[in-house]
Amino acid sequence: MPPLSPSATRALLAQLGHTPRHFLGQSFLVDGNIVRKSLALAGVQPGDSVVEIGPGLGTLTTALLEAGAEVWAVEKDPRLHAYLADTLVPLFPATFHLMAGDAIEQPLAGLNSASFKIVANPPYAIANPWLDAVLAGPLPERMVLMLQQEAARRYTAQPGSKAFGSISIFLQAAYDVAPGHQVSAACFHPEPDIESCLLNLARKPAPVVFRPGAKTLIRSCFQQRRKQIGALVRGRLGAFEAPWLEHLRAAGLSPKTRPEGIPIELWMELSDLFPSAA
Repeated sequence: MPPLSPSATRALLAQLGHTPRHFLGQSFLVDGNIVRKSLALAGVQPGDSVVEIGPGLGTLTTALLEAGAEVWAVEKDPRLHAYLADTLVPLFPATFHLMAGDAIEQPLAGLNSASFKIVANPPYAIANPWLDAVLAGPLPERMVLMLQQEAARRYTAQPGSKAFGSISIFLQAAYDVAPGHQVSAACFHPEPDIESCLLNLARKPAPVVFRPGAKTLIRSCFQQRRKQIGALVRGRLGAFEAPWLEHLRAAGLSPKTRPEGIPIELWMELSDLFPSAA
């Protein structure tokens, strides 16, 4: 088993000659209760296909493998990748698929399946672009993600709040937020200067994956979030502009509404109006 205490983690890192790299978001989980909670929230069962991002020293990875899951993981740090390749891969040669690379470029760690889960502690610096790549599909049936609380608030923010943005729309159009779990900084080595949480996401029965053209437009609207939506979409929707603005009025809103005041359902209708290639 990999280390599950700060002292054991420090000892192993010293043995490897490895100093945690802040720019890669390397804070290693050292609390077994949080590992078990992650698997419980995800409902991990023998035979499940699970994606993990940044397995590090393999603490969460080992628990997933011992639970009978088949794990696809991508690790960017060469030294940690080599450690996992030397230790965990020989122990689980049929069920542990380890890739060296960037999680933004390989958001599913090479997995090609229609049925899978994600249980991961993605580096905080890449959580937003990585999640955006995941939401392009295929969509996992469940995601349990270790995130800083600020990011979790953005992802689950409701219309009308300052935290509400494009990633809130893309995520909540596809997933319901289930009860998660708060995580203290003391559960990591080295301790981050932020509090974290396990965000628990269950795929909706009819999830919406936004078309590329709609995503580009929505992102640009929130980059100018103080402007009125009528001005933001003018001339950019072509034949779809009038129908969508009519949907807006039917919902009791006006073209003077700012992007953060528009319900997710109306953004989903906008995506439906775009041709499949857009």
